Amino acid sequence: MDTASLREWFLTHQRDLPWRDATTTPWQILVSEFMLQQTPVARVIPAWEAWCERWPTAQDLARASLGEVIAQWGKLGYPRRAKNLHRTAQAIVENHHGAVPSDVETLETLPGIGTYTARAIACFAFGAAVPVVDTNVKRVVARAEDGDADGGHWGAREGLERVDAVSVAKTDDDYCTTQKALMELGALVCTARNPRCDECPLATDCQWRARGYPMSEAVLPRKQAKYEGSDRQARGVLLGFLREHPEPVHAEELLSMWSPRAQAERALESLLADDLVEEHGLDDSRQISLSWQPAHGRDE
Repeated sequence: MDTASLREWFLTHQRDLPWRDATTTPWQILVSEFMLQQTPVARVIPAWEAWCERWPTAQDLARASLGEVIAQWGKLGYPRRAKNLHRTAQAIVENHHGAVPSDVETLETLPGIGTYTARAIACFAFGAAVPVVDTNVKRVVARAEDGDADGGHWGAREGLERVDAVSVAKTDDDYCTTQKALMELGALVCTARNPRCDECPLATDCQWRARGYPMSEAVLPRKQAKYEGSDRQARGVLLGFLREHPEPVHAEELLSMWSPRAQAERALESLLADDLVEEHGLDDSRQISLSWQPAHGRDE
């Protein structure tokens, strides 16, 4: 793979994302990675900017209440991420003197940080020469190197090994730029359904193109389920009702906020499992309340 051409393309065509600014701190890059886990870039940008203005450091966030944190998270979805981010801030303050760890192994011990996020932080915040592998990166490497439509059949270890092998560079800076470039190319040009091969810096040597764009034999990942009518929406409705009623409410009253009943019960059980709400009493006297106090006067 011609990674030099790829890096040159990236430096010219990369998106102007705020967390890529040279003044962005490792903590703020960590925040962006939490938000980007399951939310599109366009929705993350204003949320990230507001978050970093309010809590620019891990110490600032660690001092906030969980209620304030979840309220600020607002409608980004999957509020467990906000809870984990809060816990991560506290762990960084308590165990790492307020500084984000720079190595993958330590990062992986923090709440809500797994294989991908740990490497993204290590690479993008500290310049560590480690492979950063998401779906976009797998697809680019599989197409360019193997002639496969995607890398969905790769296991986690194989993905890391394959991306590391094509990312060999003279400097750690070039290695990290390659990770960003692979990701950007997959997001903007080498897309899953409508690739723009005439704009691709790897087109000349791309094996997938040379073989006539064969279809993938692997099972492609399912498209994200629609929010409307989903369990996620049901969870949001129940949480919204509880924010408006800080005192414990009867479980039946809460469940009546969403139909069908089975989905409401499923949403409630998931909120309990995530420790976002708590229950009091049993059977007919069962009541539900938030496990944190909402920040009064702030919009979700």
